[in-house]
Amino acid sequence: MAYDFYIVRCSDGSLYCGQTNDIQKRIKEHNSSKSRSAKYTKIRRPVTLVYREEFTTLQLAMKREWQVKKWAKAKKEALISKIRNC
Repeated sequence: MAYDFYIVRCSDGSLYCGQTNDIQKRIKEHNSSKSRSAKYTKIRRPVTLVYREEFTTLQLAMKREWQVKKWAKAKKEALISKIRNC
């Protein structure tokens, strides 16, 4: 089973980081009014997936989420744009 660390862009331009084992389902949850969406994204819908990294264990995905969540928005934007420019 694969685990993903992901970043979504909210409708207000803010970024939200998370981890999951089913990325498509999780994005749908973030955008659904009757789901288990994160409190942060509920008031900032719709969200768009802008970045994703795959890991072999949940622990590694969680570690990456914890690492990136501490970054300033500018550093997260640089990570997102780095992937787009490749």
